[in-house]
Amino acid sequence: GSSLEPEERSMEPPAVPEEEEGAVPLSVASGPVGCPLFGYVGIEAVLDQMKIKTMKTGFEFNIMVVGQSGLGKSTMVNTLFKSKVSRKSSQPGQEERIPKTVQLQSITHVIEEKGVKMKLTVTDTPGFGDQINNENCWDPIIKYINEQYERYLREEILITRKRKIPDTRVHGCVYFVPPTGHWLRPLDLEFMRRLSKIVNVVPVIAKADTLTLEERAEFKQRIQEDLKTHAISVYPQEDFDQDPEDRALNDRIREKIPFAVVGADQEHQVNGKRVLGRKTKWGIIEVENPVHCEFPLLRDLLIRSHLQDLKDITHNVHYESYRVRRLNESNRPG
Repeated sequence: GSSLEPEERSMEPPAVPEEEEGAVPLSVASGPVGCPLFGYVGIEAVLDQMKIKTMKTGFEFNIMVVGQSGLGKSTMVNTLFKSKVSRKSSQPGQEERIPKTVQLQSITHVIEEKGVKMKLTVTDTPGFGDQINNENCWDPIIKYINEQYERYLREEILITRKRKIPDTRVHGCVYFVPPTGHWLRPLDLEFMRRLSKIVNVVPVIAKADTLTLEERAEFKQRIQEDLKTHAISVYPQEDFDQDPEDRALNDRIREKIPFAVVGADQEHQVNGKRVLGRKTKWGIIEVENPVHCEFPLLRDLLIRSHLQDLKDITHNVHYESYRVRRLNESNRPG
């Protein structure tokens, strides 16, 4: 007769019989990868669904501009997005009072183009590098960036989380190098060395129209040598290239960094066309003309080709390292 005692069950997984020689393992799919379909399924419609959802919800992009006063940071941001999204450095007829310490100012706008909405936050850093003694002037900037990571982390570890966590993390930091034509200053090197570890840093040569083409090329080469000598990894970083195509594209960008840019938010008439540019005695410097400056390269990098990559690296690399460090600190006894 059968026993009423419960049957003992082993917690070990059942033994897998040895495969016969030449047999196909069960865990391996026998079909080829990317097999042809017999008819239209509609897989490509996923892209349309993602596009419609993104257009409805919109997305966020946060950019920080750092540099001395008078280098055209606000004008450059206005030129990038072709709208008054940043504060003006000074008002006509009034002298701007330079703050004694670095004061961060954030301005948020919602801009829309062809149905796509973007919540843009521009963080300016007036007072950076303007003093005689600039020791530790990067501390408020580092503190601000880490505060945004901390804010996102606190929302993320809640038991009841929001469906969409507000993202105030800085996705890109554009650092304006003064057009001296010499080497990078110790302030520039120290700032980029510290900030490149926690945020994507994109260096640019500000007001490049003050340099000749020969001076510009020589200055750019010296900056590249300085960055390589001091092991400063600016965006796009070689370590984060996904595949050979990305590496080839980013290699071309890395050859051009730092971009020699000119900003202007006024239009002028050139050959019957309205163009953004700066008017001088010798003519008009067209901002969007690749022959005149490298502003189009900066715009393509920040907006047209690498905007999502900037956000992904911020989330998967910089924020992740901050999250790991903070959680290790909180789990440490005592």
